[in-house]
Amino acid sequence: MSLTAKAPEGAKEVEDFYGVYLLYCTNPKYKGRTYIGYTRDPNRRISQHNRGTHAGGAWKTSNKGPWEMVLIIHGFPNDISALRFEWAWQHPKLSRRLNGLPPKKSREKSFDFCMRLVASMLNLGPWHKLPLTVRWLKPEYKVEFPSDLQPPLHMPIVHGPVKSKNVGTKKTKKGSKKAVEEVAVNLDEPEGNDLLCNICFTEVTVSQKVVCLYPKCEAVSHILCLGMEFTKGTEDILPVKGNCPTCGGEEIWGNVIRKKRGCYEELEEETTDLCDDDFDEYD
Repeated sequence: MSLTAKAPEGAKEVEDFYGVYLLYCTNPKYKGRTYIGYTRDPNRRISQHNRGTHAGGAWKTSNKGPWEMVLIIHGFPNDISALRFEWAWQHPKLSRRLNGLPPKKSREKSFDFCMRLVASMLNLGPWHKLPLTVRWLKPEYKVEFPSDLQPPLHMPIVHGPVKSKNVGTKKTKKGSKKAVEEVAVNLDEPEGNDLLCNICFTEVTVSQKVVCLYPKCEAVSHILCLGMEFTKGTEDILPVKGNCPTCGGEEIWGNVIRKKRGCYEELEEETTDLCDDDFDEYD
């Protein structure tokens, strides 16, 4: 594997990336060893691991490579959520959520044990409600999840390389502090009488607003109203998924929040094809 941080050709670009990955050692002397880590830039991180501690790699992987990043779980809402997942996957005996699972068997390979753990984790709270993606970066290492431990239906299993595109506050030009302050002051001001919540029909401010993921709908809701709509009639305390009250399109709550935080381009690309058929009757 290349030691550069350049993403492979055709890599899927994912905005606001938080991922927890599994490494597999291909060095004949240490072959079969695994390592679990967290990253916001998977291509840079595997380069660091293979170059050693002087390049930012972990001491546990230093001088034992080459390593392959074979699997990554991404879609965590923030670094804290991803780091908690990483820690539990690394320390199943210490995790109160995992310490009841069967321990590693004497002849069980490290890779198989890691896969058994993550299969269980994806079906346990709080992780089973997150909008996670299971991505096999190296298809030749792919193994099937046990039939009784398939990831929840809202978690896709995908293949191929990935690259991160982190979304944050856009840099402002020098001297534009006043403009930034005006945005902050007006953040909770109503944007106009035409922006009404499609559930309670009252005005929606910028900080309260979430928008339907389907580009041909883009109905506006209060975040609290939509959350209550998604949990109505269920035993869920936190929303997982539901249907837009305007267009009826199914939406995953985590993706609604990601769009609110600025991850528009990726979500629009993923939903455009889906919604074209759904909206034919309105054209």
